[in-house]
Amino acid sequence: MRTKRGIVAIAALAFLAAGCSDEKPAAAPAPSSTPAPASLSAPMAEVKEPCSLLSGEAVGKAISVEGVTSKPGPSQTDPVNKGQSKTCVFSGGGKEVGALAATRYEGNKVTPAEMIASIKTKKAGAVEVPGVGEGAVYYTEPGTTATLAAAKIVGGVPTLVSYVGPDKMTQEMMAPLVKQAVDAQ
Repeated sequence: MRTKRGIVAIAALAFLAAGCSDEKPAAAPAPSSTPAPASLSAPMAEVKEPCSLLSGEAVGKAISVEGVTSKPGPSQTDPVNKGQSKTCVFSGGGKEVGALAATRYEGNKVTPAEMIASIKTKKAGAVEVPGVGEGAVYYTEPGTTATLAAAKIVGGVPTLVSYVGPDKMTQEMMAPLVKQAVDAQ
């Protein structure tokens, strides 16, 4: 089923690109005897497990499906924009009904407004959604998926939280789900 595979693939990969994916990888630095600052040499902070940010019950209520369950989905890391993403896949009625992705851009100074603007330039018809995070956008891929993504600075780190579901999901159905997940960060 195209929608089923599309939901997980889009949630896992698409939002790594929102962190100013137009950036080029930096050239390798010249060797130095000076140690790197702790902020550069320290490992990236762990992304919160998305399944802890949104319950299957909340998803089920939004889409009128009983017994929605969740399980961790794929994780991705993009060394170019420093995006570290984890996903949670929701299932109900014998099929996948959505996925939540949380992506942190540790060390990237992108702002929420820049993340939303980046998505809007890449997704025709994307519309801003007020009241979710520090900026949010909703768009559909006709015949496959609908997405609502919200950006917020969490602990000084740019973070993007997105929910991807079937294209029949409206902005009004998705906004409370993403708002709950963003607020739980």
